[in-house]
Amino acid sequence: MQNKRRPTKTIIYLLLILLAIISSVPFYMMIINATRDTKDIITGFTFVPGSSLIDNYNTMMGYVNIWNGFKNSLIVAVSVTVLSGYFSALTAFGFAVYNFKGKNQLFLFMLLMMMVPGQLGLIGFYELNKTLGLLDTFIPLIVPTIASPFVVFFVRQYLATTLHSSLLEAARMDGASEMKIFHTIAFPIMMPAVATMSIFTFIGSWNNYILPLVILFSPEKYTLPVLMGFLKGSQVAQNLGSMYLGIAISVVPIMIAFLFFSKYIITSIGAGSVKG
Repeated sequence: MQNKRRPTKTIIYLLLILLAIISSVPFYMMIINATRDTKDIITGFTFVPGSSLIDNYNTMMGYVNIWNGFKNSLIVAVSVTVLSGYFSALTAFGFAVYNFKGKNQLFLFMLLMMMVPGQLGLIGFYELNKTLGLLDTFIPLIVPTIASPFVVFFVRQYLATTLHSSLLEAARMDGASEMKIFHTIAFPIMMPAVATMSIFTFIGSWNNYILPLVILFSPEKYTLPVLMGFLKGSQVAQNLGSMYLGIAISVVPIMIAFLFFSKYIITSIGAGSVKG
């Protein structure tokens, strides 16, 4: 029996290795092209790095300060990820543990909000921030995104399969407050689900283009996607190496996020399959 399984396992591993290589090729092409000039890029692809990295970088920095945009995107994305993860977990804990009047209706309303595209309220959102005097600041990009219905829904469903009421009762009998129960018992249990959603929240915030474009006016406050859009419409677009370099820089944080939190995704997916 084991001899029959061995060839099958070998084939699966080979297919996975092939899939990993295919997935890595576009990223490798992007990095290689960031080191080549436009003429070489048009000529064709090579696996050997070029010698135009410094020239491409200087050309790009001559039009936009990409590191300032990187800093702005990092501030917004990290703030959104941390605040959304914490308050969504707190809300999910309330929905999963407590019974209160209107709980089901409120949860249903939250699910309905998941179906509404955010672009529909863009004009009203702009006018609201104009009235509050919050335009050209990071506040409209951070504070509203804390209320994430999908993150609350996902974490609540995860918590329903992993948190046992006996743990809460034991903590209450020991005199623990509700906030202490949340921070010491519930939140560590929810961490795989929170980390999973944090990846997607971070990527969504990092790649957000429309909202920063509408809200921000000062070039020094532009996030990286807005700067990349500006770069695309400038003379730098004629230098393909500079464009590839800018894209490569913008992709690095996303790859790092997946690198650190990928194990939590596997844990979160596996937890839902062992409900007893």
